[in-house]
Amino acid sequence: MAKKRKARAAQVDAARTERLALAKERAVARGRAQKSRAEREKAAGKRSARHAERAAAEPVDKRTHFRPVATERMPRFGGAPTFLRLPLVHDPVSVPDVDVLISGIPFDAGSSYRPGARLAPRAVRDASALARGFSAALGIDVFEELRVADGGDVAVAPYDIDAAIEAVAHRAEAIARSGVVGGYVGGDQTTTLGVLRGIHRAKLKAVGLVHIDAHSNAAGPAWGRDIHHGSVIRHAVTEGLIRPDWTVQIGLRGPYSSSGDLSFALSHGFEIVNVDEVKWDLHSAVSTLRKIVRQGPVYVSVDIAALDPSAAPGVGIPWPGGMTAWELQQVLRALVGGEIVGFDVVEICPPYDVSEVTAHVGVMVLQEILAAIADTRRSARPAPSTRDARGGRISA
Repeated sequence: MAKKRKARAAQVDAARTERLALAKERAVARGRAQKSRAEREKAAGKRSARHAERAAAEPVDKRTHFRPVATERMPRFGGAPTFLRLPLVHDPVSVPDVDVLISGIPFDAGSSYRPGARLAPRAVRDASALARGFSAALGIDVFEELRVADGGDVAVAPYDIDAAIEAVAHRAEAIARSGVVGGYVGGDQTTTLGVLRGIHRAKLKAVGLVHIDAHSNAAGPAWGRDIHHGSVIRHAVTEGLIRPDWTVQIGLRGPYSSSGDLSFALSHGFEIVNVDEVKWDLHSAVSTLRKIVRQGPVYVSVDIAALDPSAAPGVGIPWPGGMTAWELQQVLRALVGGEIVGFDVVEICPPYDVSEVTAHVGVMVLQEILAAIADTRRSARPAPSTRDARGGRISA
């Protein structure tokens, strides 16, 4: 009996020691996260201050230039189509003085099933006729906070994957070096690899990844090609472009080709939120995403195949059982507070959607990500001074 009590006491002591060690680790992690968050907020505050000074020094007509064209000046069905009806500033050599530059990447030579994603930038520009700038969910006018422009299309070789990826990387590097956030409309998922390479060259460090997709895209070579739209994430990890511990994949769903389809992602420590988890517990899925985006700078990639074909029929690989457009909106709104260094929307295949529904979803993705960036920057600024009824100062 004494031996049992002694063994039990030893177990209790071991469990207590383990709990104390775990609590200590959590405290250290919280301290690091708070320090990192404070540093990001300080940097964001400096950027916002520079933005305010720049805006105050500019004439009104220049400040209002980087906004969608007013419908009083041009009806939505008229004019040359651009992303979100924004001004087109296409200069392949330089980067305009904006906060966000959205570029098209008309390339789909990495597709394994349906071709046609090369036509997506043009289709999304056409669908942008109905774009609007005020986010009702976040209560913010995106273009009051951000200067955004259509940067035209990256000139990519339609037959040479390696040359196309290099062209994308070159442009993405220039945009990232300028301090501008680059947004990209693919193209198939292969284009994401080029963007991540460019950001890595500019930042000289790996970033986190929010990957919203039906597939993990960590497959091996196919038909003699090591790089294709199904292997992009594997290359991003092996090349050191992204941090696996800051990577989350949302919306994945089967059936899979084999039981090992997710082995690469799981073995490298990715956070996996499959579509069943999104459907059954959206709040938990959103919480997981918030945890990732608060850790450090992240790149956001949205493969429209994450949606159910009923919501987005024009995709490279349609697979029933995906998210709705509303669920995707809730996920994207969880990006608020994160440091987004770039983003893309890929795999829209206009030839397979005569109703243009998928292209309109692409516009929605751009609007939601821009709103998240705008709300993050607004929140980073100090609140304006206010006074109560007695004249006392409430906030600085």
